Amino acid sequence: MATQENKETVLRFWQEVFNGRKLEEIDKYFADDYVYHGAAGQDIQGREGLKQFLSVYFKAFPDLHAEVEDIFGEGDKVLSRAWCKGTHKGDLMGMPATGKQIAIRVICADRLSGKKVAESFELPDLFGMMQQLGAMPRS
Repeated sequence: MATQENKETVLRFWQEVFNGRKLEEIDKYFADDYVYHGAAGQDIQGREGLKQFLSVYFKAFPDLHAEVEDIFGEGDKVLSRAWCKGTHKGDLMGMPATGKQIAIRVICADRLSGKKVAESFELPDLFGMMQQLGAMPRS
């Protein structure tokens, strides 16, 4: 039963926090000592760090939306695969808004502890995103 509860916790994150923009709900779903491991060796510590990280993307892509296509669980681990789509309408780490739309795949492996996400390993298609925004040539 814990596996199903863990999958539901991750799905609620995608629906309520990510798609619903309810950053205050991060405290409900993530552990105090949460750690995020992202692309290119990026590590974020704690729930406040996660809130700041997501805020950057929500400002750059105000209509950013994730559609979870698959979710798998085994014990304390949950893997989700989603399509993230949005329009680049704000600054993204020094890149001014382009008005271009993106659609990228994101794969996230979460470890839960005490019914909260304790650690995430995320692989967003940043290369594809940069190509779609015109920051890198398409091959």
